[in-house]
Amino acid sequence: MSSIATKLVFGVVLIFVLSHPPLHAQDSAAILSGTVSDASGKPVPDAKVSVKNLTSGQSAEAQADSAGRFSIPNLAAGDYEVRASSDGAGSVSQKITLTVGGSQTLILSLTQQSNLPSAPSPAKTEPSLEDLGFSATESQSNARQQALLDKRTHMLKIHQRMGLITTIPMIASVVTSLNAGGKSEGTASRDLHVALGALTGDLYGITAYYAIRAPKIPGTETKGPIKVHKILAWIHGPGMIATPILGAMAFSQKNNGEKVHGIASAHGPVAIVTAGAFGAALLAVSVKF
Repeated sequence: MSSIATKLVFGVVLIFVLSHPPLHAQDSAAILSGTVSDASGKPVPDAKVSVKNLTSGQSAEAQADSAGRFSIPNLAAGDYEVRASSDGAGSVSQKITLTVGGSQTLILSLTQQSNLPSAPSPAKTEPSLEDLGFSATESQSNARQQALLDKRTHMLKIHQRMGLITTIPMIASVVTSLNAGGKSEGTASRDLHVALGALTGDLYGITAYYAIRAPKIPGTETKGPIKVHKILAWIHGPGMIATPILGAMAFSQKNNGEKVHGIASAHGPVAIVTAGAFGAALLAVSVKF
């Protein structure tokens, strides 16, 4: 009888152990809870909340109650991306780190615009998104706003590259001006100078087009190097218009055997100031100080 009783007790203990998870496994699970609100701070009922483990890829979902509260238990420790969304109220995402057995509470505020991190420029010649005037609260946009942002960034990159290309004929034009209006009486230097000046003007026009036509983002504030870049445009912009006009007048006077006189004599100084302002504007967004 004692042998049967011993086996019976052992069986009961075994069933109890197998039917209950280890205590240390329960203690190691993390819990994520919190509330979901809209841009005005009001709770968003029935909002969808999902979490994704950035290492394992495992995910879990929950739905907020009528007060916007949610809770997701039994999460392994690690780095997670938390996303909340609701039709008509927008969405928001956030990265968090959960510790072993920890409990973390979040307040997720939905907004129609998301947080695009202000990523550093991939190259020194490209301004950052903050320089372009985008604040940290303008990163999570809807599809239309995101497309607008992508188009603006793309056009401004072309604008910058065209500006770099424009400097080549511009420098050559300045160099050839030393003979075009100096002691040399031949027409070859003047013709070359005019051709380079015309090429510079055409490339400058293309460069300006991409800056002017780039979509504007309402509510953004220009700052940093881009603000300096835009201020200098008010100098080299009018200068690029005045320089070829004055140059054409000086060219005509020289071809007629006359000495450059009158307002045409300002062609050289205006061209130098224009080139200097253009170069400074280029450096403002190409060199990080």
